[in-house]
Amino acid sequence: MASHEVLQAFVQAATQGSFSAAARKLGKSQSTVSAAVASLEIDLDVVLFDRSSRKPTLTPAGHVLLQRAEQVLEASSRLELTASLLATGLEPKLTIAMSDTYQSQRFETTIIAFAERYPDLELEWLIAECDDLIDLVQSGRAQIAFIEQQEVYPPDLTHSPVEERTETALFVSPQHALAKLEKVDQQALKQHRELRLASIVKPYDNRAAGRVWSAASYLMLMEMAQLGFGWAPLPRWLVERFGNGSLQELRVRGWPRSVTVDALWSRQHPPGPAGSWLLGQMLE
Repeated sequence: MASHEVLQAFVQAATQGSFSAAARKLGKSQSTVSAAVASLEIDLDVVLFDRSSRKPTLTPAGHVLLQRAEQVLEASSRLELTASLLATGLEPKLTIAMSDTYQSQRFETTIIAFAERYPDLELEWLIAECDDLIDLVQSGRAQIAFIEQQEVYPPDLTHSPVEERTETALFVSPQHALAKLEKVDQQALKQHRELRLASIVKPYDNRAAGRVWSAASYLMLMEMAQLGFGWAPLPRWLVERFGNGSLQELRVRGWPRSVTVDALWSRQHPPGPAGSWLLGQMLE
């Protein structure tokens, strides 16, 4: 396999237009560059430059292999950069857990910048809610979570509110009996099945048995509501984006509700440099 130095000599000779210009760019002698290119031609059994004129020009094969050589050098550079970052403590993987309550243009912008800043870091994205998000962070399964604000958090977790707020409203299928009422009160709600968010890690409180169906995600609750199984509190943005006009918002006193979202992370399993950078962008 051609060495990094030989590929550099070939690429610079091609892009600079001459062996002498490539030598000046690389800080080497012209004879060293010429010898490197010649050895590469021998190793590949391909003529890279037409030397019949005063200035060497790339052959058709040279044009093709120039692109490949540039890709190899770019990959090598990224490998060295990633190794350097890992040596300074950069985590090789970051797991973010998020509630479907949260939808943020700032987060989307931050993730785009994150991808550019840490192109080789593995990013895992989990969707969960409430107690399940807390469990993911406490166990170290996720380093950062974005969670609907809770009254109390475990003492081993740190939290801080993000700037954006979201809204939750009550929705039913347009064919549901509640959809035909101009205004809906609590008594009317109690007469129909509630579709309630449930936790995976904590047993469900089986109050109002027979009048409650539960699911561990808002998307599942939304589908249950679309099928007419009951009424459900759902994030407005989720219904607007994925509801396809198949749900009707109920007019109920106290709804819609504004929701504050917290960023959550562990004191015992704190985020590394990449996770800390992301948190900084979200909380600044």
